[in-house]
Amino acid sequence: MNNILGIIISFLFIFLIIGISKFFEKYGKEACRKFIHISLCNWWFIAMAFFDNVIYASIVPACFIIINTISYKTKLLKVMERETNEGFGTIYYAISLLILVIISFGICKNPVIGLPGSLIMGYGDGLACIVGTYIRSKKYKIGKNTKSIAGNITMFIISIIIYLIINSVCGLNIGILKLILASMIVTFVEAISIKGTDNLTVPIVASAILLLI
Repeated sequence: MNNILGIIISFLFIFLIIGISKFFEKYGKEACRKFIHISLCNWWFIAMAFFDNVIYASIVPACFIIINTISYKTKLLKVMERETNEGFGTIYYAISLLILVIISFGICKNPVIGLPGSLIMGYGDGLACIVGTYIRSKKYKIGKNTKSIAGNITMFIISIIIYLIINSVCGLNIGILKLILASMIVTFVEAISIKGTDNLTVPIVASAILLLI
């Protein structure tokens, strides 16, 4: 019963976030997108609270791979899409959550494994983009993508904060130096990822690190 309830609450939560994002339209379409990007990563807390089966947990991200693909091609969910299709960021977001679900709920049977991946993808990557846009700092290009030092620093700070909180609350007992190194690796991965692939590379690397350290 909890698994079915989890699916219902998950869809209500996701569409609520998409609905609320419309209030940010006065700040520009990118503000809507970043609100959605940051807020939806919290779905992992719903997954941890309700799902005890990898199949049920996979249904939500699997559905949104399909929905986001349709939206990418047809602008079905306009608040999520850029005017020009620059990469498959929204699709990668759903794919990465599905991969994290399979690893965490299926292979490792420990939902905590996917927590840093989801939160760092949402808060780290999302806030890095916002800070990099509004704070002046040295910028550089990776392919056609422009990155900034301010964004990199923000990504690192958010990553280390998330790792530290998870380490403390979940009792992982990972040394601070290892967490700093993990945050540096995640920041580097985000910096070199282009065309929305950071929505795929960052969460997978961020969570995989927990299995390696």
